[in-house]
Amino acid sequence: MLASGFTNAPVSQALVVAAVAGAIAASLTDTKYFLWIEVRPHLLDYLQYWRLLTWPLVFTNSTEVLFGTMTFYQLRVIERLWGSRKFASFIVSTYIYTALIPPVLLTVIIRPLSFGRVNYLPAGPTAMIFALLAQYHASIPYSYKYRLSSSVASTTSDGQAHGLLLTSKATSYLLPLQLALSQLPGSAIAASVGWILGFAYRRELLPGTVKWRLPYWILGGVEQKQRYDSLRRRMEGEAGRASGVETNAGQGGARRRGGVGGFFDQFRGSD
Repeated sequence: MLASGFTNAPVSQALVVAAVAGAIAASLTDTKYFLWIEVRPHLLDYLQYWRLLTWPLVFTNSTEVLFGTMTFYQLRVIERLWGSRKFASFIVSTYIYTALIPPVLLTVIIRPLSFGRVNYLPAGPTAMIFALLAQYHASIPYSYKYRLSSSVASTTSDGQAHGLLLTSKATSYLLPLQLALSQLPGSAIAASVGWILGFAYRRELLPGTVKWRLPYWILGGVEQKQRYDSLRRRMEGEAGRASGVETNAGQGGARRRGGVGGFFDQFRGSD
């Protein structure tokens, strides 16, 4: 049975709330112009290098907020697949890559090759979204295929059907595609870099990202870990009583059943 809403996806819920709240706060405080990057003058003239870390935080227009939040909601399945701790660790550990590589690539390579015409990088976590989308593409299987054709019977002489072959996941890419095309070419640069970084993460090519995890206490996981440990000890105790050895956690020892219990254990296959 599929879980609805943000069940078992608290980090995805926090991302959606943060995207909406951040956009509203930027509008009310009139600070949108602090978020996006223009290589000249922001980086080359004013030396505002702090923008390299702040530009992915907030979307600056309502269209991007809509597409971004809906995509975050759609990608909550990755959090359910990985668990909240790994999902949050992925976002935090790859942030330095998704934040720095697009503006550096724009400044060092794309802008000089375009003779200064490509100078703008829109604000928002587009690169992060496409890094997550790469995980969705690689991890979530499709459930069926279908073909779009201009006619009912469209086959060739060798029996092959004409038309565009799609999967059940095809419509899931429409919202991110709109986000990538919203402010060309800067939005496409961020989306492309995020997609490449997502697959680089899967190939373990990003140092310090794959094995690193957030501490349990940040996500409130201490209590959950204690519940799991308590459940594990209880199951070990029940298994010990069933096999003839009862563990004593307080004294760190074990008590074996008597001779009668051991006699009957032999018929149950216990060691």
